Amino acid sequence: MFHTKLAALALITLVAMPAFAADSYKIDPEHAWVSITVNHAGWSNAHGMFHAVAGDIVFDKDDVSKSSVNVTIEAASIDTNLDQRNSDINSPDFLNTAEFPTITFVSSAVEKTGDRTGKVIGTVSMIGVSLPLTLDVIWNAEQPLPWDATVIKTGFTATGKVNLADFGMTKAGDYGIGPDVNLLIDIEAIKQ
Repeated sequence: MFHTKLAALALITLVAMPAFAADSYKIDPEHAWVSITVNHAGWSNAHGMFHAVAGDIVFDKDDVSKSSVNVTIEAASIDTNLDQRNSDINSPDFLNTAEFPTITFVSSAVEKTGDRTGKVIGTVSMIGVSLPLTLDVIWNAEQPLPWDATVIKTGFTATGKVNLADFGMTKAGDYGIGPDVNLLIDIEAIKQ
């Protein structure tokens, strides 16, 4: 009888113990670079960067399939190194930032492809259109800040591609732009 009660107590204790969970991170907006390149009529690749990026990352290093990403970008924060071009991109012909102020990405699955690489599969939403997007991701490092060991940062680099016409930006071709936009994302995030 004593052994039965002891076994029951041990089982209750195990069930009540919290399971080890994935770590939660907040994207550091001062160390988030969401860059784009797009072909400009064959002359060159035009570059741009979104300056206002925020979001949350859940990262399970032991089982990346339990990880997730949720990112919001202020669309009007685009900077292409020319005020007139930025204004054009914010117009209804392109990002239409007055009506659709944010671009979001929400993951639906994360797959491990190598020791420090993976694919983040999700949905990107902009200008009222939501489409699937897969990002190839490298986990770069995780370590405390050199000047404050209580703050732990992790960092990722991701690449992907979207097609302007898929989001209704059909006038891009009239300017010799696109059709594909290449994404290069570097994110540092602070462990919560």
